[in-house]
Amino acid sequence: MCDFDGGTYRMAPEGRPGSGPTVMSLDDLVSYARVVADGTEWRSPNVGFIGYGQTKKGDRVLLAVDTHYDHRVVEAFARALRDKGAKVDIMTVDAGPNREFEDLDEIKVVMRRRHWREEPRRWEGIPWIEELAHTQKYDLLIHGKGGPTPATDHRYEQVPWLIPAHLGSGSTTFPRALHQFINEKTWSKIWNQGRGGKVHLSDAEGTDLTFTLLEEYYGGDRRGYNEAPQGWYGHLLGHAPPPFIEKEDATGVVAGTTSHYARPFERIKVHVERGRVERIEGGGHYGEAWRELWEEGMKTHYPCFPRPGLFWVWEMAIGTNPKVVRPPNIHELNSGGFEWERRRSGVMHVGFGTRWRGPEEEWAAERGILFGHLHVHLLFTSYRITTKRGEEIPVIENGRLSALDDPEVREFASKFGDPDQLLSEEWIPNIPGINAGGSYDDFARDPAKFIYPKG
Repeated sequence: MCDFDGGTYRMAPEGRPGSGPTVMSLDDLVSYARVVADGTEWRSPNVGFIGYGQTKKGDRVLLAVDTHYDHRVVEAFARALRDKGAKVDIMTVDAGPNREFEDLDEIKVVMRRRHWREEPRRWEGIPWIEELAHTQKYDLLIHGKGGPTPATDHRYEQVPWLIPAHLGSGSTTFPRALHQFINEKTWSKIWNQGRGGKVHLSDAEGTDLTFTLLEEYYGGDRRGYNEAPQGWYGHLLGHAPPPFIEKEDATGVVAGTTSHYARPFERIKVHVERGRVERIEGGGHYGEAWRELWEEGMKTHYPCFPRPGLFWVWEMAIGTNPKVVRPPNIHELNSGGFEWERRRSGVMHVGFGTRWRGPEEEWAAERGILFGHLHVHLLFTSYRITTKRGEEIPVIENGRLSALDDPEVREFASKFGDPDQLLSEEWIPNIPGINAGGSYDDFARDPAKFIYPKG
């Protein structure tokens, strides 16, 4: 193993590209892109993986990216799709210069008062590109980095791989059938066994939250929270999304030092009572800006929440791919930031606010009211369910997804290779006072000093 940029990479057999600080050729990247190009598409029934596998000879594909994508990644996808006989047009929009992250980047790219059609957020598709794909009758639009995509009369898939470290890694080639089995095992604990039970969510950085898996939320009509949820690409929901009912009881604190898309911040503590954020402590400039938004949001009663206030806790998304790694240029915008690593098995991100493109956001946008949701990442999570019968069910234990140690998962993994290798995390963050030497208090005051590359 080797230390690298604030974490530990477990090097794969034969030095597989993407396992660590390995330089890859374009041909290497094309081989990874082919895995995606042949993979089942996101919108296929009961599938939560991104792929372009329905592409056939003669298809017209629009691959629309921005200037933060590495041109080698874009070319790799274009070649892989052209090898399938498709005609691929590439469109690149200007996202501004690459630079180091700043404290408030997450807030700038997520929070809005204007409709996303007028002011798109970072992860969602650009409306005029979506319209172009429609009017020019493309068979497939490949565009956007995350979140839901609108219904279209053409195929529409995302492209979250910005740089070679994203695409050329074991997370891309991780067997999809095995990944799906891991997802099913994990989701069964929440959907089938946990219904009506109590969850205790904790983390070594200070999170301590409890809530009930309310049976009223199990109607099956919530996107991503039903018997066969889509969005499994690092996004199994550990709490139901809005709308909430008065019985919502999530209470405690969520603490951490990273979000999706900003510089690491002084440890923040988000205090929650009965689902709603009541106080935000610490967080440096990120925390200061969030507190101002919290005060603004408390003046509005959003239709998806039982009481006034914008910042309610709902998004407890669980990553499930053990081969996801933190990008080596994590300090730069074009790394995608910490949003990428939330896909790693056992990592959770907790979101507070309105649901991405949900009806409540449409309602707020029409009125010029603040909407959006902000994140805190949990890297050493424990997520435990106590069922109505009193049975204790571990979903995550100290950052390790419990399904990875399930005997049936290990047996299934043996069809693809060595279970020990396949089911081990490729990357584990090093945090002083938690799993590395040094003081956590020092880390919590200035985490960027420990996470960002030296020199």
